[in-house]
Amino acid sequence: QVQLVESGGGLVQPGGSLRLSCAASGIIFSMYTMGWYRQAPGKRRELVASITSGGNTNYADSVKGRFTISRDNAKNTVDLQMISLKVEDTAVYYCNANELGAYVYWGQGTQVIVSS
Repeated sequence: QVQLVESGGGLVQPGGSLRLSCAASGIIFSMYTMGWYRQAPGKRRELVASITSGGNTNYADSVKGRFTISRDNAKNTVDLQMISLKVEDTAVYYCNANELGAYVYWGQGTQVIVSS
């Protein structure tokens, strides 16, 4: 059974930082591209950042320079370090595992609220 379990969400003030973590099980983690997506109320789910099995990263323009994605293949985890958070970063953040589009899995999501 595949499980992606996110943690680390919460309430933070604008300009603050949070670190999200996703623990994966039931997959050969090193073979998957891992990603973080987010969905704000009334908006479509969007890609925030992704990291391939080889460590290549990709970021949405809106988070470049502020968010950093990393993975630990030994621990089967993928993290998203977020700094300089803005109100518009408020959303539910989802962990995603993707093996060439053939196998795609989602976590249950973790809420991030950026508010003063």
